[in-house]
Amino acid sequence: MKSTLTGLLILVLGFSSTAQVRLSPDAEIRILTCGPYQGELYSAFGHSAIRVTDPVRGFDYIFNYGVFDFNQPNFYLNFARGFLNYQLALSEYSYFRDAYIRDNRYIHEQVLNLNTSEKQEFFNFLQWNIQEENRFYYYDYFYDNCATRVRDALIRTFGDSIQFDGSYITTDYTIRDLTDIYLQEQPWGDLGIDLCLGLPMDTVATPPMYMFLPDYIEQGFNHAYIIRDGQRVPLVKETIVTYDSTPEPDQSSLITPFITFSIALVFGIWLTWKDYKRKKRFRWLDFLLFTITGLVGWLLAGLWFATDHNAAARNLNLLWAIPLYFPVSFWLLKNESPRWVRKFFMFTAGFMIILVFLWALLPQDLHNSLIPFALLLGIRSWRISKPF
Repeated sequence: MKSTLTGLLILVLGFSSTAQVRLSPDAEIRILTCGPYQGELYSAFGHSAIRVTDPVRGFDYIFNYGVFDFNQPNFYLNFARGFLNYQLALSEYSYFRDAYIRDNRYIHEQVLNLNTSEKQEFFNFLQWNIQEENRFYYYDYFYDNCATRVRDALIRTFGDSIQFDGSYITTDYTIRDLTDIYLQEQPWGDLGIDLCLGLPMDTVATPPMYMFLPDYIEQGFNHAYIIRDGQRVPLVKETIVTYDSTPEPDQSSLITPFITFSIALVFGIWLTWKDYKRKKRFRWLDFLLFTITGLVGWLLAGLWFATDHNAAARNLNLLWAIPLYFPVSFWLLKNESPRWVRKFFMFTAGFMIILVFLWALLPQDLHNSLIPFALLLGIRSWRISKPF
């Protein structure tokens, strides 16, 4: 009987735009919060999903807003442009649960305090949302993701009857601060995010903005209410800990960006000293250094001006990753750089020193590990500006 009903549900949810599966009074709808996993960058922030279980009808399903398809047309181009299609997907709860337990990721299940008609109304929305023409959405890191979609599904269903009390938020973290907390064991991933994302990341987060993180979806729902018959009723009836993860050793690498760039700075100082000793510049190393830095600058400029990645706008990392380093770097391969090239590098040398002094005062929180790299750029720029 169960397999028959399961097949029927998939058929209805997958192909029908009008039929609705009816829940029994024993059905429950739960909000699942799954813990972080440090094995991948994208999984370091945790995950949210919706569970609909009905022992009478014989199904137990997960509605998951965090699914994307590598095989979708122009996947990498769309990803680069900020048009990545995510979708709401359906799966068996047991498969979902077992996968997260295998990765030692905790699973908390908040049973929603909905009456029978409210459960059906919310389930009807999910059945509509899972339809082929409705299931896809453009993913946004902070404003439209697998966590915020769970919250917004309830708001779209019940409107102003759902109320979130954000007074439990007592910190004034920015969005960047919140991401840093979850990436303490992934210093290179943290650097990559801080490098590619600009000033919008340094906005002080409001309580609803905290909810781009699954942990804050859980906390937000614990401080949420539904208005029923004129009364405020807690939205969550109870929380069940399905799996409590066990402590794991710190997985962060000892080779951090700060250590790496500090070693590069020391090496650059030594090279500069050798330059003067032998009266000859390391042209190929300078070419590689400034070519790579310039290309990084063009990448950041492209993310800002040529894509829909809103969080990548107004990126002050362009103050050190100056795009003009490339193609000016090609003139560094000559035995004697033209005078205008030396003047260009004289200007950037002074600019880098000023930038380092003003680092902590900038409105964007630039990654501190880049300070030694900016100093390296300044020192080598100064060396290039001097004739042999």
